Amino acid sequence: MRQPADTRVAVLVGIAGASAVLLGAVGAHALRGVLDARGAELWRTAVSYHAWHALALAVAAGLGRGRSGRIALAAFAVGIVLFSGSLYALALGAPRGAGIVTPCGGLAFVVGWLALGWSLRTRNE
Repeated sequence: MRQPADTRVAVLVGIAGASAVLLGAVGAHALRGVLDARGAELWRTAVSYHAWHALALAVAAGLGRGRSGRIALAAFAVGIVLFSGSLYALALGAPRGAGIVTPCGGLAFVVGWLALGWSLRTRNE
């Protein structure tokens, strides 16, 4: 049986937020002394963007409407995976080439914010 879209979005928001907290804890505790200074900084950046955009997902889920709201949700989710995911990988020693997708994730974040803004604008008309 298919879940309603609202249920799937709620699960996505919950997973995004919980994984940001868990990965932050991993970086602060389990990886302490394992990551070099560059790796630790990459990890902190990944967690920060991950957490902020998990919140953006929640805002888009609650306030976003229509096609632009759906675009915002998708863009924030893709951005978390590409931007934060590539930084997590780089911090753990992935080849530098893994960083090629980081800007794509950043662009997805920008698209998400623009789409959310458009959705909120059209919501108030």
